[in-house]
Amino acid sequence: MNKHTLWSLRLGYSAKQAKTIEKIGLKKFLEQSYATKLDSKIPDFLEDSPKTFNEYKELRKTLIAANPEAKKEMQKKEIQTSAAMKGWWIDKMIKDEFPLREKMACFWHNHYVSTFQKVKINYWVFQHNQILRENAFGNFKTLTKQIIQSNAMVRYLDNTDNRKGKLNENLSRELLELFTLGIGNYTEDDIKNGSKGLAGLGIGEESAIYRKNFEDNEPFVYFGKKGNFKVDKMIDIIFDQPNIPYLITRKILKWFIYDNPKEELVRYYGDYFKKMDFEIQPLLTKIFTEEFAKNNAGSKIKNPLEYSLQLMEELNIANPNTKLITFFIKEQGMDLFNQPNVKGWDGGNSWLTSQVFLQRNNTADLLCNGKNINRGRKEMDENSMMNQNPNRLLNVKLNWDKEGNNKQIIAELKDRLLFQTDESSQADFEQILKYDFDSKTAGSENAVMRLFNFMVKTPEFQII
Repeated sequence: MNKHTLWSLRLGYSAKQAKTIEKIGLKKFLEQSYATKLDSKIPDFLEDSPKTFNEYKELRKTLIAANPEAKKEMQKKEIQTSAAMKGWWIDKMIKDEFPLREKMACFWHNHYVSTFQKVKINYWVFQHNQILRENAFGNFKTLTKQIIQSNAMVRYLDNTDNRKGKLNENLSRELLELFTLGIGNYTEDDIKNGSKGLAGLGIGEESAIYRKNFEDNEPFVYFGKKGNFKVDKMIDIIFDQPNIPYLITRKILKWFIYDNPKEELVRYYGDYFKKMDFEIQPLLTKIFTEEFAKNNAGSKIKNPLEYSLQLMEELNIANPNTKLITFFIKEQGMDLFNQPNVKGWDGGNSWLTSQVFLQRNNTADLLCNGKNINRGRKEMDENSMMNQNPNRLLNVKLNWDKEGNNKQIIAELKDRLLFQTDESSQADFEQILKYDFDSKTAGSENAVMRLFNFMVKTPEFQII
């Protein structure tokens, strides 16, 4: 696989940025990615969703008082809003000239998990998502402080039930186990005492606030220090611990490059991250530029977004139906805003079970034949916001060298699509596109599309 194509896929969702990386170089590409502007506008689909705590309380009262039909209709509307938010995000991933910010936001989305299913309020989930986007390349400690004090997170991890005399340890535990240090780098006393420091931190207007009646203001010991610590100071103490950088560097390496990163790499980049005072941008630059220089193609299984968006870009599908994409990736185990649990998507081999591989191959057949994914599925009926007909035929077009012979066209597609091939694969390709192939004949487009369809159904296409 062409190195620039490989890194376009790793730093985005398709080969669309390969020529830019080749032209300006990886370092300049990263600089331009970091400089992308943020859109802070609240999307129209959130217009009627509750945004403040008082609006949320009013909604609850209305729901309790509503008859079953009205209640069902209100709940359906929130589900439709959630679906629109998924489509909105995928649209950003597809259209951004430099999609690294969205890919990093998706990384943080799977690190600081907070789901619509548990939070219920779409606007809080949107706020959570915006915090991740705004801080995608910022400071890890700053991001942790902001996200732990988001309404979505205190709701998702039950800190609204955490109060003096009736402690709930969920947020305190995940802050240490999944968000910062990882198992083995804290004690159960740290979790228990941390829940005291978080007691009373609940829903606020724009972000979580402490409620005096529920706070626990007794001194406690946290990682060997004694005091009446609140959330910001607790996170400062956590970031003083020696093993703080390694959980996140391991996860970044897994998200972008290696399903199984070597421990020496995790430590090497982690030590640098700590030296940079947990600034994410220099860490990413170091990882990407140093790993770019290595021959490491084929080290990671594509997640469902990487798979589906690459396929659609290769087929030049204009304005793909993002709602259909959300349903497809959900079937593949990657439901945006609704991970299976607080640990998030497992990634790695879970992206390529026999069932997932079969679904991918069926999808490749549909798209290569100009048919939409999830074509005519009943579940489309529940989303009246679907603004494109899922049964419409697509205008698919593959780019290939019209002057090339069969071997040249095979080589061109291999270079774009496959991280490796062998003699047996080459023989299979030449059975589809034979030695006497003529690009000027009426069936040449169909022949190359058959070759493309065959290639994208190989195990080698599933890996970058």
